[in-house]
Amino acid sequence: MILCCGEALIDMLPRDLVTGGTGFAPHRGGSVFNTAIALGRLGTEAGFLSGISTDMFGEQLIASLEASDVDSSLCVRSNRPTTLAFVKLTDGEADYAFFDENSAGRMFSESDLPELGAAVTTLHFGAISLIAEPCGSAYEALTRREHGSRVISLDPNIRPGFIADRQTHLARLQRMIAMSDIVKLSDADLAWFDGSRSFEDQARDWLGQGVKLIVLTRGREGAIGMTRNARADVPAVPVDVVDSVGAGDTFNAGLLAALERGGYLARDRLGSLNDTAIEDILSFAAKAAAVTVSRTGADPPWAHEL
Repeated sequence: MILCCGEALIDMLPRDLVTGGTGFAPHRGGSVFNTAIALGRLGTEAGFLSGISTDMFGEQLIASLEASDVDSSLCVRSNRPTTLAFVKLTDGEADYAFFDENSAGRMFSESDLPELGAAVTTLHFGAISLIAEPCGSAYEALTRREHGSRVISLDPNIRPGFIADRQTHLARLQRMIAMSDIVKLSDADLAWFDGSRSFEDQARDWLGQGVKLIVLTRGREGAIGMTRNARADVPAVPVDVVDSVGAGDTFNAGLLAALERGGYLARDRLGSLNDTAIEDILSFAAKAAAVTVSRTGADPPWAHEL
């Protein structure tokens, strides 16, 4: 099982009202939640770990997990509110305003961490769940506890507007990268780390720290994957973009699903990827992400759609 550990929230997406003006429609989301949903829909055994409210939005989140064949049994339920993320779309790109003070997800703490059974082979982390406290420290502690025995996947998914202390967040990400086997980041994420360095230079540093596979997504320019001994570039799939919400999250799921299906999702197998295998894996992830951007909101594809 691939266990996705991080935020689940409600995206409030802008919609034109029939009476005129603009309103917001609720859609279930959150970067790590979206990845879990996409994995389940792609037919990969997946689970989700987070703090989930017992309010009406929390019930909708749990229902979405179950409808997409994602195991929600490890989620910690509470009567704290669900995080709301109001979304502004500009030329298909999403900007967010989060309301998560004292929310069920944010207040997930180290004392809530469960013991994991042998069925869990991979842990996926990322996004805003690593910024706030106490949940950020909890997920870092889980990474530290499990990185020697399970595959660790990390998507920093930087949201600069919500990072009050850049150095503190950068230090956390650097510690987690050093414990990760797979790191996927966007070109915007790379620039946040150090805009003066090329992807190749940064990737070599992280590979030297123990990361086994690093992937850079570049929107319409496609994606690059690197290990110590192999590299592949793949183009983006041509598609009419409706919005970008959930695109990177779906790419994460496609990446992990393809690695598992190829027999590479193991700490002693990731380093054996060759150029062709990386190309095939990235192409599948790009194809999955293309479906998501072709429709409104974070609505990942089912396996039969690919």
